Formats: sequence, C-alpha cells, structure tokens
Amino acid sequence: MTSHAEPQLSSPSPQSRQPLPLVTRRTALAGALGLGAAALLPSATPARASVARAGASAAATPEIFGVAAWGARAASESVVVLATPPQRIVVHHTATANGTDYSKDRAFALARAIQNYHMDTHGWIDTGQHFTVSRGAYVTEGRHRSLTELNAGRRQVRAAHCVGQNTVAIGIENEGTYTSVEPPAKQFAALAALCAHVCQKYGLPPSEIYGHRDFNDTSCPGDRLYALLPKLRQDVAGLMSVPLLDQLWDGDEGWDRWPGPSEFLPDVELDRELERSGLWLPRTT
Repeated sequence: MTSHAEPQLSSPSPQSRQPLPLVTRRTALAGALGLGAAALLPSATPARASVARAGASAAATPEIFGVAAWGARAASESVVVLATPPQRIVVHHTATANGTDYSKDRAFALARAIQNYHMDTHGWIDTGQHFTVSRGAYVTEGRHRSLTELNAGRRQVRAAHCVGQNTVAIGIENEGTYTSVEPPAKQFAALAALCAHVCQKYGLPPSEIYGHRDFNDTSCPGDRLYALLPKLRQDVAGLMSVPLLDQLWDGDEGWDRWPGPSEFLPDVELDRELERSGLWLPRTT
C-alpha cells in the first residue's frame, strides 16, 4: 500500500501570503481558501442565505443509500466531523468507463471499489468524497457519517476529494468519463436532485456549485460535464423554487490551482470489485 496524507489545504507559499492587489470574486476565493474566505464569498451573505432557505421545502429528498447498504468497510480511523457547514458543492467524475450496467448492484460495487482504492492505494482513512452518483442514477454515501451530517444540516465531514476544499465543500463523484460525452440524462437528473437536497439542508444557493477543475489542476469533471454546470445550477434552482443569483465566476483571472492526488478510480480497480461481486464482464472495446 502506498500511504499518502489525505489532501487537505497546503501550507501557504510566501507569494500567497502577500496582500491581494484587488479583491475580485475569484481572487477572494483562491487567496483565502480555508483562511476566512467565507466572509468574502457571496454564499456568506444574508441575501443568499435567505434565498437558499426559501427553497428549503421545495426540493424533494432523493434516496441516498448509506454506507451500510453497500457494504462499506469501517474507516481506518474516526472521521473528522467539522463544527461548521459547507460553503459549496464540488462536482467530480470517476474517469471510469461509461458502462451500460445501470443496476443498483453495479452502483454498490462502484462504491466499494472507490473505497478500496482510496484506502488501499492512497492510504486515506475512508472514501474521499461525500457522495457518489452512478450512471444508473443511484446515489450512495461515500465517507462515513456524510449522510448523518447532511440530514442534520449543521456540520460536514472532513473529506479528501479536492485539495483546499475538503473542509468547506461537499464532494460529489459521478460515475463515468465526461470529457467527450455527456452523462446519461437520468444520472444528471439524480445529480441535480442531490445538489438541490444538499443546498436545501445547508442553506446554500444553487450558484455555489463548481467543478473540481475550478480549484485543482485537473480536467475533472470532464469538458462535457463541466459545460453542463450552468444548466445544473439552473436545474437545482428550479427544484428548489428559488431564483438563480449571479454566478461566482466572472471570468478566468488565471489564479494558481492547488495540486493534489487524483481521486479518480482506475478501471482495473472497478473491474476487480465487479468480478468479486459476480458482475464483471470482459471488455469488448
């Protein structure tokens, strides 16, 4: 097993400790991750919080299968529950093959494969992300206690899905590779329902939904899924029956993204769990 510390916020470089010449929306986020950025972000404003609360009863609660349902291993040590709620959502893709097995059994095998890879290869204490959406539109809990804290709506579990965001963002993996194709419509609808539920429980506006590449040097969640994020925000706002306020990003100002280990799942790791579960079929392409 290769052991790595879980990807939290790196120590600030001398350059990052210099005063910001201009506080724009993007530089406020990039220069203050984990260092009081909430006070500078629109998500922290009373207007946005009140809009999010206004949709608290509008979005339907999606079915989320907890760690016990899919047969998770115990975490190698106690997960850390933070005293504060998240400020945003970060969307990922697993970068695995776009299979056509849309069953619940497949979704559960995917959840086990991700946990095994994150724990046995990365040396993390548990699954890195909070939740996963399969191509068959099944939603599973990732890191232990994520679902319990979501239901309470006051705190979040510290995760390992995005360097610099693991203490302030809910991480959602989407099964598949979406660099050149879009996710299945049913999966995208499940993602929207989950995001609406997260926003509802934590009082987040739909504009606080981002892609992994917004924060780290990665292509995740793929060009096609990333291009769908504006639609995702719109769909989430519709599910919550709230207006979609102005987006956080006004343009690319070229800030440096945090590097970090990949949370992607190699196909061989998924195939191993599918075979163990009696679901594996030889690849034809």
